Parts: sequence; structure tokens; C-alpha cells
Amino acid sequence: MPTESIPKFNDPAAKLWAAIPPDARKKLLSSVWCGKCGHAVTITNFSGVVKAGDLLLVGVCSGCRGDIARLIEQS
Repeated sequence: MPTESIPKFNDPAAKLWAAIPPDARKKLLSSVWCGKCGHAVTITNFSGVVKAGDLLLVGVCSGCRGDIARLIEQS
């Protein structure tokens, strides 16, 4: 994984992310909707935080380089 793609998580987010199997993580990262591109893209340069018990990934679209986010519900 390139250095610029190493995610930054706070401790609660890191625990939630670690609980997701690696193959599922890959699918989650490669299927983020980009409103500018109008289709699913890969999120890059992302960070993670916990919001209302869910994992929120915020990063950059691999296509247009615009800001995108992915909410991973934990309930």
C-alpha cells in the first residue's frame, strides 16, 4: 500500500476497521459512490472516525479527486 494511502483512524475507528475481514474491507473501499463521477469508485487517502456508533470513512475519489465519504453501519 503506498504511503499516501495509509489510513488514519482514531482508536475507536481503528477497532471497528480491524473487526472487518480484509476481503470485505477491500470491497468497501472499492465501491464508494462519487456524486461527481456518477458511479462507484475507490476511496483513497482516507481517514476514519466513529459517528453515532458507525464507522465513517472520509477521503478522495480515485477518479475525479473530489471529496467522498463512506458510512459503514455497525448495527
